[in-house]
Amino acid sequence: MGKLCRQSVLQIIFYEDKNFQGHSYECSSDDNDLHSHFSRCNSIRVENGNWMLYEQANNMGHQYFLKRGAYPDFQHWMGFNDSISSCHIIPQYRGASKIRIYEKEDFRGHMMEFIEDSPQVHGEFSYHDIHSCNVLEGYWIFFELPNYKGRQYYLKPGEYRRYTDWGAVTPRIGSFRRIQDLY
Repeated sequence: MGKLCRQSVLQIIFYEDKNFQGHSYECSSDDNDLHSHFSRCNSIRVENGNWMLYEQANNMGHQYFLKRGAYPDFQHWMGFNDSISSCHIIPQYRGASKIRIYEKEDFRGHMMEFIEDSPQVHGEFSYHDIHSCNVLEGYWIFFELPNYKGRQYYLKPGEYRRYTDWGAVTPRIGSFRRIQDLY
């Protein structure tokens, strides 16, 4: 069983303009409504930690995973626009990762268990869609397209009986990867 690790001071800095210009806001915790701090976000610097950003308040809408680094414009974090309205810190985790994916809702149909990343779900699972999953250990990101591209969905340990439980509008998943100690 993996363990959650004590984290150093986490920080992410949001900038209204590209290339780290304009009004900025420094954040070191989860925030469900960033609109009181800035109106748009065109660049981000992650000083420490793994973060999930959301297009809408209360961790809704398009999701974006960011690790330590500099993102001079929203295309660098695969953003669809300059709207970031909430953020969530992903706990640092060291240990085994395990996920079960199913071809049908409510954990029915063909099942496969993974402990490693999958850049091409269709090649390994033989289905284009994942309708439910069970995250047994670790933290994972689902991607809409193969090779870790397209819309992203953050999954923490727990049961996801249907694709809408992880925030997707369709069951189409092209790839997925573990989030492990990327600080």
